[in-house]
Order: sequence, then structure tokens, then C-alpha cells
Amino acid sequence: MTTPEYELLSKLPRPAVGAVRTNLPVVEESEASGETAEAYQYFRANFGRPEVPGILKCFSSSPAMLRNIMQMASTLIFSEGVLGRRTKEMISTYVSFLNACPYCLDSHGFSLLIHGGDDAVLQALSTGHLKDASITVPERYLLEFVRKVTLESHKIDQADIVDLRASGWDERQIAECIHVTAMFACFNRVANAFGLPSQGLLGLISKSNEEKSDR
Repeated sequence: MTTPEYELLSKLPRPAVGAVRTNLPVVEESEASGETAEAYQYFRANFGRPEVPGILKCFSSSPAMLRNIMQMASTLIFSEGVLGRRTKEMISTYVSFLNACPYCLDSHGFSLLIHGGDDAVLQALSTGHLKDASITVPERYLLEFVRKVTLESHKIDQADIVDLRASGWDERQIAECIHVTAMFACFNRVANAFGLPSQGLLGLISKSNEEKSDR
């Protein structure tokens, strides 16, 4: 598992914020006890982030599910698999755009910049402009497939797989692409239904870059 985005986040100055008002109650870190507190501590220790993000708090009503979600995220998202982190974050950012999820679009746009993406790629994905020059032809084929998985998965057939293979993606990469896309369908819907607002992470990195350029 690689989480340099969390390492950077721990170093960026962030304003103190209180509990986020959500549509359904979540267990805040200061209120956590028993298995939920243990799960929160596991996250802080293993992911290197000083605080538990809101998306995980949305699963706090079931500590067992919370641990499973963290394990799935560490295995599927926060690791180099048959797809690299940059590609996974491109998928995560684009799916979050398609599902109109400001919370995940911000957090995974932030991660995309840390894992090799630039402002042009982020802008293209967060506005749905897949034909932008910053996106390679193989990446565009994969992201168009991601769009179909997100919005019209019932229409996918063997021809879609053949086209992806012809553009340079193998079957294991295509499978992992589907898994990442599906997982973010879950995260997006949970974040939106609970009413999680954007964390403003992209604003933090932008401000940090501006301060560096002024020195």
C-alpha cells in the first residue's frame, strides 16, 4: 500500500474544523469506542493519515464493515496493481465526476496530482473532456469503458473487451478497471447520500504551490 498523498496531507497546514453535519449521524473520532475506535486507530496507524476521513465515518455504524472497506481500499485503490496508482486515480476522479460526487472528486483529484497527474489531466477528467490532448489514446479507450461501466454496464459485451485489448490493455487490467470503477460507484453514492461536502484538498495543494512559487 502506498499513500504519499496522506503523507503530504499531514504536512500541509489545514484549518481546524469541527464535526461535519451529515444527513445521517456518523461516529466522530472523539466519540468512538470499542471496535469503532479500534478500526479508526488501525486506519491512522496503517494509512499514515492523522485523522479519519468522512467517507470512512459513514461506515462507522458497522465496525466489521468499516474494517472490510479499509482492507478493500488498501488492496484495490492504495496500491500498485496491474494498473498503476496514476491510472487508478484517473479512474476514481472520472467516476466521481460522472456520479457528481464533490467529496470524492476533490479527494481523488488531489491524489491524482500526487501520483503523476497534472492540472491538464485533472481538468479534463473533472469536466469529462476525454479527447483532451493530456489524455493518451489508450487512456481514452479505458476511460470511455469506465463511463460505460458507470452509466450503462448492462450494455457491455465482448466487443468492448476486444476494443480495449486492441488499444493495449490486457484482461487483468480490464478486470481491475471494472473493480475500481465499481468500488467508486459505491463510495460516490455513500458520500452523496450522507451529504459529505468537499474537503477542499485541491485548494490546499494549490495554495501550497502558490506559496512555494512566491518564495
